[in-house]
Amino acid sequence: MVFYWDGETLVLNILGKPSAKQDAIGKPYGHQLKVSVTAAPRAGRATDHMVRFLAAEFGVAASDIEVVFGRMNVNKQLRIKSPKRLPAVIAQREGV
Repeated sequence: MVFYWDGETLVLNILGKPSAKQDAIGKPYGHQLKVSVTAAPRAGRATDHMVRFLAAEFGVAASDIEVVFGRMNVNKQLRIKSPKRLPAVIAQREGV
């Protein structure tokens, strides 16, 4: 499952791709959503960059996104508290 709701919190399974040409939310890959970021994978910097990027995409503060696991790994789970907007790939899957 790429994502699910826990009350008002969106729980999102991510496959991260650091050192990409641009920040982007990609298509689902298995049970994960592919998210590319330009930051290099050093000391959690790519994850921090991903959190800031996703905060802007979901209309929340970076502090509203919790990294449940995968801070130093490409496989991650994030909890996003009360997202104000949903990127198209999430909104489309909600109707499935």
